[in-house]
Amino acid sequence: MAGHLRFLNPKTIAPPPGYSYVVETSGAVRTVYLAGQLGVDMDNKFVGAPGDFRAQCVQAHDNLTLALEAVGATWADVVKINNFLVDIAANIAVYREVRGLYLNAKAPPVSTTIGVPDLARPGGLFEIEAIAVLPARPAAKAASRAAAKAKAPAKTSKAKSKKKKR
Repeated sequence: MAGHLRFLNPKTIAPPPGYSYVVETSGAVRTVYLAGQLGVDMDNKFVGAPGDFRAQCVQAHDNLTLALEAVGATWADVVKINNFLVDIAANIAVYREVRGLYLNAKAPPVSTTIGVPDLARPGGLFEIEAIAVLPARPAAKAASRAAAKAKAPAKTSKAKSKKKKR
């Protein structure tokens, strides 16, 4: 997790169930935006039987895990999630159960969950997108300058001695 994150729930608002109201970032960080993930396998087919919300929800979370790993992040780096559920009344409890398996319980991200009549892809029952914050990567130029400096031969004091003799 980036060192400059603060998760909080103001005492002036009713406590949220399983997410934070506020995440504040500061300092040298990089922000990663992750596109919505569906419950599809590597063949781009929905997992589970038709209408199996749990299977799709777990797979979507697993797919987001893989997307996070691609940038060196984990769920602990996630500061914001947006969730889209078809038939929210029937599926909210399962969603919350699955979400709890992935999120950092001590510092859960900010979250918005929306019930939708359909997703863009027919057959989809759940979609999750996220924003993660990680420590900034060292600047490439600064790193290459430091490497070049380390490889360069050290200047001797002979040049300084010649100047003093003149």
